[in-house]
Amino acid sequence: METQRDSPSLERWSLLLLLLGLVITPATSRTLSYREAVLHVVDSLNQRSSEANLYRLLQLDSQLQGDENPNIPKPVSFTVKETVCPKTTQQPLEQCDFKDNGLVKHCDGTVILDSDRDYFDISCDEIMGVKRFGQLRNLIRRGRQKIGRKIQRIGRQIKNILKNLRPRQVS
Repeated sequence: METQRDSPSLERWSLLLLLLGLVITPATSRTLSYREAVLHVVDSLNQRSSEANLYRLLQLDSQLQGDENPNIPKPVSFTVKETVCPKTTQQPLEQCDFKDNGLVKHCDGTVILDSDRDYFDISCDEIMGVKRFGQLRNLIRRGRQKIGRKIQRIGRQIKNILKNLRPRQVS
């Protein structure tokens, strides 16, 4: 009579199960941090955008508090700013400088921190004051330059007038 120990098929099955256990890794999803989730959203917004330049995270508002379940939507709030990098660039977004007078947008919504699920519901609105402030700054700079040139011209005219007012010597 044959025992289980002597059975070649039992040895083969045991070896096969052992090998399968080593080869197949358990399917565990990774939970993103609040910042990682927001950076993922910014990347997705850039891919879906029809604008010429990429946007980069400018400010991340308050961190998450409370429920740790990565499958429950979490509120997010952040600000992005236009960079100098065109949408077709191949360099990492972190290496893209912010564009002077670039558009600034404030974004609010929800994300899921489970990295296997690509879910977010975000809406972004342009912050008009920032763009207008940049335009105002340029207007003031140009005005200051014009005023400076006019003051120099007036100064030269006054200098010429004073030169001509010197008493002339009679010979």
